[in-house]
Amino acid sequence: MKKGERRQMTATLAGMLLCGVQMMGCYPLVPAYFTALYLEDVKGIWLMTAMYMGMIYFMPVTAVVKYAIALLLIIGAIKLVQWANDGCPAFLAGALASLITMILSFCGGLLEWRNQPIWQAVLLEGVFVFGSVMLLNRVLHTIFEWKWEPPSVSAPRPSGKEERLKNYADSFQGLSRVFQSMSEKKSAFSAEELGKMQNELTGKLCANCDSCAVCWERDQAPLYGIISKMISSMLNSGAVSGEEEEELEQYCKKSRDMVEEAVRVFERVELNRAWYNRLLENRQTIAEQLDAMAYIMQDCAKEERLLDAEEKRKLSEIRYRAKDSGIVIEELHLFETVNRHLKLYAKLRSRSGGCISTKSFVSALGHILSKDMRLTADCKSFIGRESAEYIFFEDTKYRNVQGISRVKKDGAVVSGDNFSFLELEDGNFLLGLSDGMGSGSTACRESEMVLDLVERFLEAGFSAETAIRMMNSAMVMKGESDLFSTVDLCKINLYSGKADFFKIGAAASFIKRGKEVTCFSSNTLPVGVGNNPEIEQKQTTLKNGDFVVMVTDGVLEYLHVPKPEETMQEIIESIDSRHPGVLVKKIMERVMLFTGGKVQDDMTILAACIWEKA
Repeated sequence: MKKGERRQMTATLAGMLLCGVQMMGCYPLVPAYFTALYLEDVKGIWLMTAMYMGMIYFMPVTAVVKYAIALLLIIGAIKLVQWANDGCPAFLAGALASLITMILSFCGGLLEWRNQPIWQAVLLEGVFVFGSVMLLNRVLHTIFEWKWEPPSVSAPRPSGKEERLKNYADSFQGLSRVFQSMSEKKSAFSAEELGKMQNELTGKLCANCDSCAVCWERDQAPLYGIISKMISSMLNSGAVSGEEEEELEQYCKKSRDMVEEAVRVFERVELNRAWYNRLLENRQTIAEQLDAMAYIMQDCAKEERLLDAEEKRKLSEIRYRAKDSGIVIEELHLFETVNRHLKLYAKLRSRSGGCISTKSFVSALGHILSKDMRLTADCKSFIGRESAEYIFFEDTKYRNVQGISRVKKDGAVVSGDNFSFLELEDGNFLLGLSDGMGSGSTACRESEMVLDLVERFLEAGFSAETAIRMMNSAMVMKGESDLFSTVDLCKINLYSGKADFFKIGAAASFIKRGKEVTCFSSNTLPVGVGNNPEIEQKQTTLKNGDFVVMVTDGVLEYLHVPKPEETMQEIIESIDSRHPGVLVKKIMERVMLFTGGKVQDDMTILAACIWEKA
């Protein structure tokens, strides 16, 4: 027999003994205890049998008849309520049990049954039954939910896993430093390499020349110096000058062959250097990816903290409230996230098979945990017959509203700009904007790929900066020339309002607070240009009602004013609107006035506003 079944059997046998407790000629614990135990899903056949046996043994016949009928009526009333509402709260079940008991006592008095209590006792019995149901149901629920756990000293310690992950991260970072130390590009040739090139050149021609001894023995120093200057000139300008050729002719009868061979040696050396530098770039890319893996391991080492042992009472209260609503909790765990916010995991199903909205459950969670809670977007909105997993997070302080306005270049089929609005489970909201170089479908594919990679890395748990560097590595390894894209990201923490801006080659962004507008600009190169993108970052804290406005360079470039950022600030300041959608449309209308209605480049304007939740 399982532990839960043993507890139910013990509680059922205790009900037999309670049948002998008499108060003023009444037995109020019989309907009260029966109702409280029945709400805890104790098997009805066991419960009814035990209670009837106790009543027959302890009570007079008239009391047995009264309470036997009362128990049957209580079962019917509770089932009817559960059928209508998918659950029966304890206060309603107590009220029904109290009312049924009083009605039967009153009817027994009308029939003049013997040993019937007086009307004052009937009234007190009803009150006692109601209060006892409320109390006994909570006590029994606590007993059934209680689980003994071994002391925390003998429990497995999570620090071992954290220590291993940190060691792995250190190893990856060390390996990354090794790759970075091997990734210094060669911008110039050393004296030793120049000497090898000169020896290779003279060895191929002079060694097989009949005049070699004459040339070098007659006057060795001038010929050696001329060849050195010729090689240096080729390395600097890519060709041999006419003066150097004329000077070489004076000392070498095969000067033309010497120059042609020098060009071939130079081209081979340049090709080798290009391949070597390309190899170094790949090493740098690997080093960045190793750094990113080290970051992920460090982040995984910061595990969520399980609060089940600390918050037993709250979890028990959640189960109690769920039971009243007709929800069966098969599994329940409470966590504290890395950012010190609450997270609740639950496996739920409805008791009667109907559909129950999660709103009532979320509301109960907020009341019990003293925190507003929210359901993740990918979870079901209803609790049905089949058990399903639900994840609830502590609700954010702010909500966000977005708006977008975009026009494509005159004559273009599609816009080369792409945008992203992404709300992450950890309470961060991302605005993303990417402008592919050029216009049309090719630029659109590049900018779309950039944002798609960033979104995937962020959803996987990477930081914004690491996601950008990983995305840049992928774009560099893609290897297509002249296909670069800007990156403009704004990550807003909806708990605190903190906003982080990340820019690579992107146009200026603006923050509107009331009538005041501030600007944040960037002067970096687009992604895909090199292995180490320069990321300009700015951090600020947004307040209730603040707007973030992001634009592509096509918006600012064709304002045709000396200082387009200042002009855009003035445009945003002059628009009075509390909705991001209206704001961006009015901004675009003003911009089109500056361009005379012509669109010489793709234009995209994003805006987002945060508001405190009521």
